[in-house]
Amino acid sequence: MSTSWQRRAAARPHVTEALTLLLVSVAGMSGVALTWLVWPASAIWPGVVLSVVACGPLHRRRTRPLPVLVATLLCAVAQGALGYFLSPLLVSPLLVAQYSLSLHSRRHVTWISTSAAALAMVITGLFLSPWHDSPVLGVINPTAWVLLSAAFGSYVRVRREYAAARAEHIAREREEEARHRVFLERMRIARELHDVVAHHLTLADAQAGTAAHLARTHPAQALEIVATLPRTTSAALRELKATVGLLRQDGDPSDDLAPAPGLDGLPGLVDACAAAGLTVTVTVDGTERPLTPVLGLTAYRIVQEALTNVSKHAATRTARVRLAYTQHYLTLTVVNDATYDGASAATSPGDGFGLLTMRERALAVGGTFRAARRPQGGFEVACSLPLDNRDEGTAP
Repeated sequence: MSTSWQRRAAARPHVTEALTLLLVSVAGMSGVALTWLVWPASAIWPGVVLSVVACGPLHRRRTRPLPVLVATLLCAVAQGALGYFLSPLLVSPLLVAQYSLSLHSRRHVTWISTSAAALAMVITGLFLSPWHDSPVLGVINPTAWVLLSAAFGSYVRVRREYAAARAEHIAREREEEARHRVFLERMRIARELHDVVAHHLTLADAQAGTAAHLARTHPAQALEIVATLPRTTSAALRELKATVGLLRQDGDPSDDLAPAPGLDGLPGLVDACAAAGLTVTVTVDGTERPLTPVLGLTAYRIVQEALTNVSKHAATRTARVRLAYTQHYLTLTVVNDATYDGASAATSPGDGFGLLTMRERALAVGGTFRAARRPQGGFEVACSLPLDNRDEGTAP
């Protein structure tokens, strides 16, 4: 049946059912007429009546399949006993009932009912039908059709069960994928919050400490540093608002949400570090190329986190940032030449989550990451990011 006919049949179930019963009735009466033409001695009206009676309960074959099968089987046995040839047309009500039972009942019920119907056909062909002289026509033919109908119904049932199980499996996979995406999104937001809070709070703490240290000896310089504190905290609040804004619902207002930062925000980051007492020099090698938002955010966060580590852990207050553009890669290098202070055993950069966050960001966009102590002293963070990355939907 084509898809269009299936849709029409599903849209008019009562009409479809009436047509099905009419076709089965016509098939049964055609089987009676066939026997009457081959063997005119047999009466035609008893067979017609039994065919109509057998089609009567078929409308309940889905809700009461076993009683319907018993009724149609008794009518088929009676027709065989009256001398009618049990052709597929004549026993079509029995075949429809057997198919429905195999389709809608449990497996053990199907096997028991099929065995009973096949046994009844064998007994009818051997002892009640005048066609017992021809085992192929009187016994094998009706029995084979009953078994074939049961097998086809079982096959359709298995196919439907498999389709339902597959649909359920696909639904579970989609749920798992959705949960996995939610988890990845939460991890991304957690990294964003960590970077924002760690960087700005470290700078604010450094600025406040420097101002307190210079308050008595250099009050004017201390006041200048204190004046930069609102800019640092305001920048932290803006980035926090932009990051937490990712958690908003679709219908929530999104006013004043700042765009994600990129390398164009590097001068402001350098100024903030300078206000905290950290001198940062930036060099650019090669021709600068535009970056995708994801790649720009990744590069900015890696530099930000590396400078935060320098501000927190390095003994001296200088750092060098190098951006090297090639045809396919952007290489970021953040270096400080100082050895670590006496607390380095407990507070070295490798003990926190900063390096792990930077590594995850670089790997997320297909890049490489390396962080290690330098043989001549200090610490170096280096990563290579592919410039041909265009996957703007993947968060670093």
